Amino acid sequence: MKKILIANRGEIAVRIIRACKVLDILSVAVYSTADKDAMHVAMADEAVCIGGPNPEDSYLNQNSIIAAAEITQADAIHPGYGFLSENADFAKLCEEQGIKFIGPSSEVIAMMGEKSTARETMIQAGVPVITGSKSDFLDLNDAKIAAEKIGYPVMLKASAGGGGKGMRVVGDVKDLEREFDLAQAEAKVSFGDSHMYLEKFLAHPRHIEVQVAADQFGNAIAIGERDCSLQQRHQKVIEEAPASTLDEKTRQQMYDVSVKATQDIDFEGLGTIEFLVNGPEEFYFMEMNTRVQVEHPITELTSDVDLIDLQIKIAQGEPIPFAEIHEHNFALECRINAKTAGKIEALHLPAGHGIRTDSALYQGYKVPSYYDSMIAKIISFASDRETAIRQMSEALEETVIDGVQTNLDFLMQVIEEPDYKINHTDISWLDNLAN
Repeated sequence: MKKILIANRGEIAVRIIRACKVLDILSVAVYSTADKDAMHVAMADEAVCIGGPNPEDSYLNQNSIIAAAEITQADAIHPGYGFLSENADFAKLCEEQGIKFIGPSSEVIAMMGEKSTARETMIQAGVPVITGSKSDFLDLNDAKIAAEKIGYPVMLKASAGGGGKGMRVVGDVKDLEREFDLAQAEAKVSFGDSHMYLEKFLAHPRHIEVQVAADQFGNAIAIGERDCSLQQRHQKVIEEAPASTLDEKTRQQMYDVSVKATQDIDFEGLGTIEFLVNGPEEFYFMEMNTRVQVEHPITELTSDVDLIDLQIKIAQGEPIPFAEIHEHNFALECRINAKTAGKIEALHLPAGHGIRTDSALYQGYKVPSYYDSMIAKIISFASDRETAIRQMSEALEETVIDGVQTNLDFLMQVIEEPDYKINHTDISWLDNLAN
């Protein structure tokens, strides 16, 4: 590959551009009219405007992105996360145009994106799954029928993506009637697809995911796991690696089934298999994300693997250069979200030993209102969890972001909570704290 177009924006576009520079690969940024002054536009070797500020007109506009790749003669497209990263139609369009989609094949994306098909595939691979709807649906009546068969409470989810978008806990049929259209509209805006599905709701599990990678030669490997249980309204807020509550036997079982499933579906690239863990040796498949995750830095810092570098090299046809990973250190990530749009009047992001910050912010930058609210990720890493938490507390205290309202105060509150410090949390804990 000589030139990669990044079909994304914000911190992940900056992250991919930096990886391209290290690999001596030219980068092409695409941007909406709202992002003309964005950092990724300035950093890339070339930049192409692909449409108006609304995602449907730009970052979800498949034809505009393909045209930008053709105009700039890009060899490949890196989709980042969100937007078109798990859109099988877009991956197929890339394939048809002779442009390498940095990720698995369109067939595999479709298989994992159609949640009922993904469940059946995982069952065949020997992965435990939660009871769920037999197929995806667009119609409320189909959802009602499926919910009655599963039994309330259920989790209503968007078929085409993750990240908490289009997701609702539904306690009864009235809840379903009230939430269905809202969740479906959210899914359509976020992923360009309004198909939904249902699964049984577990009240107090942990959300633990396994990072996998697979090359074109049939090699697959688990590169550690992450605990993503700290969520607010199904949106991840703080992630940790490794998952310190997992016993070694359960961890190895999760690795084994994840690697086997990855090989069984002929996966290529980076992927994440997400589980709900209800206790020792009691874990259930939720979904497979077929792209890089927001929280990939904490795995990089506990494995010493540059995941974006690995992802690009796999797409170039190189084999995975290691057979096993020995995790060390402990890392946690806090997502900094903007509650309002506005101009960054003053900015100081933390640094120093054991701190990494991934962001596309700069002083004077205008945070737009059209996209996901996350504006930065602060990552702390140390030899143990207690030290990493203490470093994170200092890093959050040091952070200054003036001009927009953020969740910094809330994050500082969470980090200091006694239950958090002793790891007595689950996926409902943060919502209960916020309420």
